[in-house]
Amino acid sequence: MKRLLLSAALLLGVAAPALAEKADSYKPTNISYGSMDIDDVKQITILLGGVKLTRGTLTMTAERAYVKQTPEGFQQVTLFGDGKKATFRQKRDGAGDQWVEGDADRIEYEEQVELVKMFNKATIRRLEGGKQNDEVQGEFISYDSRKEFFSVRNTASGESKPGGGRGTMVIQPTRTEPPATPPATPPSEKK
Repeated sequence: MKRLLLSAALLLGVAAPALAEKADSYKPTNISYGSMDIDDVKQITILLGGVKLTRGTLTMTAERAYVKQTPEGFQQVTLFGDGKKATFRQKRDGAGDQWVEGDADRIEYEEQVELVKMFNKATIRRLEGGKQNDEVQGEFISYDSRKEFFSVRNTASGESKPGGGRGTMVIQPTRTEPPATPPATPPSEKK
């Protein structure tokens, strides 16, 4: 398991130095939904029915979401798939068309620290130019978008336990195949 986690850290932490889109932190949050209940005393909003939250390049979707406002004015969002997958997608700073996206049964997002926690059947992917580069799956994935740091654990509690399950990872090659060399001309055909 240590080897898998080390490989995941190398794959996702070192493979690309680009960070999450910094400008997203200063954009308004737009939310579409089927129905909404607001509890001003508890500073919580309950959204139901095809929830879509957008903030700059960050997009999160779910069947149900709870949005809580902290006393400091930051948002904490919990997304529930309710039989489907809750999803997130965000552009990364840097050259090219780079994205990170993921899905799970439940996703928690903490705006203040820009941390995404994914619970139960979690998958996270790196994409570049519309093409999937790498993918990691596990019961729990934590993604710090400021540091581009991923943690994968074998239980939905965020702990790794013996016998708790196994993660999987797909690493795309970074090298390209050498150009094909033309076939040698047989000596009898040379003039």
